This record gives sequence, structure tokens and C-alpha cells, in this order.
Amino acid sequence: MTKIAVVIGSVREGRVTDKLAKWVAKEVAKVADVETLDLKDYPMPFFNEPIPPRYNPNRDLAPETKKWVEKMSSFEGYVIVTPEYNRSFPGVLKNALEMLDNGVVNKPVALVGHGSSGGAQAIASLRISLPGNGFVTLPNALFFKDSVGEAIDDDGIINAELQEGPMSPQNQLNDLATTLVKYAEALKTIQ
Repeated sequence: MTKIAVVIGSVREGRVTDKLAKWVAKEVAKVADVETLDLKDYPMPFFNEPIPPRYNPNRDLAPETKKWVEKMSSFEGYVIVTPEYNRSFPGVLKNALEMLDNGVVNKPVALVGHGSSGGAQAIASLRISLPGNGFVTLPNALFFKDSVGEAIDDDGIINAELQEGPMSPQNQLNDLATTLVKYAEALKTIQ
């Protein structure tokens, strides 16, 4: 099966992004091998390298950064789950993405956002940033407009009313997961 990482894009105290990511991971696991990566488990220094990582094969990485880079390189596709903070995605996520090298080039990434506008501006910002790392972003995304804290329980189960209907978050996520696996398989030929 295709190996997919679900990345929790926030480390804030009291966050709900981890609940959303738990639901996402459970659903993606129906079509792929999934591992959830929490940025809390990868504390890294601020990116300050003079040469972009994609163009610097002689990088000398701090151990915590090396752990993150190697882990991300081991997957065939990704789902980034992010809140919207100040009309963009969190700085900790930007810093983590800046650390990545050629290990993610031509690999697909699906985007799941949440916030007052479904995380739309965070997703738009990621769509601008991610190609710089070499990621291939999927054309569709999931904009979770419902209150995550009320819509998903601690076990990652979404409320019944959000599981029904053709445009329900459940159906949108199912389509996103299936599309991500198809992209991952197709893009293997150019990696």
C-alpha cells in the first residue's frame, strides 16, 4: 500500500488540529498505510541556511532536523492538516517545510484546513509555498468550516450529520484520499 504521512501543522496549546488529523488519518488509512506526524515531536531550530536545502547536498543538519527530513522523505504522499492563523498557515509549519530537501520532490500533498473560513487562506498560502519544495499539490482540498472541537470526538469520529450527503466533509475526504493515492502511484514514475 502507498505510504502517506498526515502532518499536524500546529503546536499551539489547546489546538484542535490534532483531532481533525486523527479523523483524517483514520479515513486515509482505508486506502493507504498512514502515519501521523506531529510537529510537537520534531522541535527544530529556525531555518537559517544560506543555500536552499534542495540545492545543498552537503547540509550539516542538527539531529532533530535530520530526524524530520528523513522521516518526511520516507513517504510517497502527504496530507497537511492546518489551522488558519492570521490569514495564513502557522509559522511552525512553514519552518518545518523550509527544512525539507529533495526527498519530497514530485510527491503529492493533499491539504486539509480549518478555521472560520475553512482554512481557505491557509490552504491558499500553502499552494503558493509548497511547489518551492517540489511538492505536487492536489487540485482539490478539504475546507473544514464546522467547529472541529464539536464536530469530531476525541477518538477521531466525525458527527453523523457531517458524514452524509455528496458534499459532506466525509465524502470530500474520501475523494481526497483516493485522489492522493492515485497521484502518489502515478508520480512514482518521475521521482
